[in-house]
Amino acid sequence: MSPQDGTGTLASAGLDTTLGFEFIRATGDEVIIEYTVAEQHRQPYGIIHGGTHCAAVESACSTGAGLFARTRGQSVVGIENHTSFIRAARSGRIRVRATPITRGRRAQVWEATARDEQDRIVATGRVRLLCLEPGTELAGETVPERR
Repeated sequence: MSPQDGTGTLASAGLDTTLGFEFIRATGDEVIIEYTVAEQHRQPYGIIHGGTHCAAVESACSTGAGLFARTRGQSVVGIENHTSFIRAARSGRIRVRATPITRGRRAQVWEATARDEQDRIVATGRVRLLCLEPGTELAGETVPERR
């Protein structure tokens, strides 16, 4: 799990690509994702769908936790995501910044804040992640060592 592509630049994959998330910065200490609000981010009332906020919080927190865990040969998997929707937004650029609260041997907790272009908080979230040792089975496959 890494936002790095083969050239060493930051890149999205999977759902992050579908939602247009751009990794601006990604380290084991801080992750910043940005996206421009578009039709795929909105719910029927025209505001950002709560699932978009949840996905952005999850992506930012999981990426940071994964990069930190990788230094120990571990992987991570999210086991809890609590996202709160603070202020409705319909358009513009959203910036999500995630930082760790705690990083233990077996679990990490990260928090993220999403802000609009006026620096107003639109959502906040916390993600709890389980640190997986190489050889652990996850969804029928063995987790490889990460470095």
